Formats: sequence, C-alpha cells, structure tokens
Amino acid sequence: MASTTFSGDETAPFFGFLGAAAALVFSCMGAAYGTAKSGVGVASMGVMRPELVMKSIVPVVMAGVLGIYGLIIAVIISTGINPKAKSYYLFDGYAHLSSGLACGLAGLSAGMAIGIVGDAGVRANAQQPKLFVGMILILIFAEALALYGLIVGIILSSRAGQSRAD
Repeated sequence: MASTTFSGDETAPFFGFLGAAAALVFSCMGAAYGTAKSGVGVASMGVMRPELVMKSIVPVVMAGVLGIYGLIIAVIISTGINPKAKSYYLFDGYAHLSSGLACGLAGLSAGMAIGIVGDAGVRANAQQPKLFVGMILILIFAEALALYGLIVGIILSSRAGQSRAD
C-alpha cells in the first residue's frame, strides 16, 4: 500500500531530476567539446606563433561558460523539487524536464559551434591577424545560442508549480 502523505504524482520528480541532469550533462558535453576542439587549434597555432596563444584563448573561455549555464538551470530545477513541502505533479516534472533539455541541448549545440569556429579561427588568425574581430563576432553569436537556451530554460522552469491551485 502506498503512503497517503504525498499528494501529487509519485513519478513526477523523476522527470524533474532528469531535466536537471540533462541540463548539466549536455551543457558540460558542449563545454568539453568546445574546449577540446578549440584547444587543439590553440596548441597547433602556438607552435608557429607562440605570442598569440593568450589572445587565442578566447574560444576556450567561451566554451567553458556553457557548463555554467547548465549548472544554473540544474540548481534552479533541483531546488524546485520538494514534494514534501508542496505537491509536485507531472506538469511540474515535464516543465522541469523541458527546461533542462532546452538549456542542455542549446549548450551542446553552442559548444560544437564554438569548438569548430574556435579551432579554425585561431589557426586563421595566426596567418591573418585581421580575422580576429570576425572570429570573436562569430563566437559571440554561437555563445548567444546557449544563452537563448538558458533564458527559455528559466522561463519553462518558472512554469512548474502553476499546474493546479493548492
């Protein structure tokens, strides 16, 4: 016999925690890929032009920020899951799942873009320094994709708890 103290859907927290995990895991995968891919470009460029290494570290830093976006959403989601304090329904779990997926997959996509642009960009910048501003602009637009996912994730996460009047 199930406990009667919990009011809500017993499986709903599973989806909420899955959203928190998805946000962190996918964002960190994007951050790791972007860091690795652009780091390879920095290392290979540094052999020919070691004076440009510190200037070329920008894509690595931008890729690292993606993991923070996932961490923010994961913390927001996990603090919103407390079935003992307030009823937690499937609507809330799905809202948190969609929030985590939006942020995580946007972070993964942005990390792939930052890694590819960063790798090619730092190598090209070593040969033609005038390309630096263009590379930075492309990286900013790639980072904006993850920021869009973070914003949508926050909006979706804020919808949890609005399913029923308690």
